[in-house]
Amino acid sequence: MSETTAPSPSRPAAARPVSLLTTLFILALLAVFVFVVRHFYVPTAVAPQNAAAENLPKELQWKATVASRRATLNELREQQSKQAASYAWVDQKTGVVQLPIGRAMELTVQQYGAKK
Repeated sequence: MSETTAPSPSRPAAARPVSLLTTLFILALLAVFVFVVRHFYVPTAVAPQNAAAENLPKELQWKATVASRRATLNELREQQSKQAASYAWVDQKTGVVQLPIGRAMELTVQQYGAKK
């Protein structure tokens, strides 16, 4: 009978040729991938969100330039601040109204404060 000896803890087992070949193959694939990407990839010169507004529909005109986006945002904020400070009907049939935020908070405190 032949005796087989296990590798000792002080001496690691030698790498198998199959694992070395697999590692070399993976590194070669990585090198080919890097070569292909560097050779064929060409980034665009202009980011799509900053491209010229050509043939945009009317509902997307506000996205055309930084200035138009800023102007649209300012208009929206102005409209929202007016809504937050005014009274209006949301749905008159059901009795839903729009209140200024301060008044709505007062009514909410009265409603839930009375239940305690």
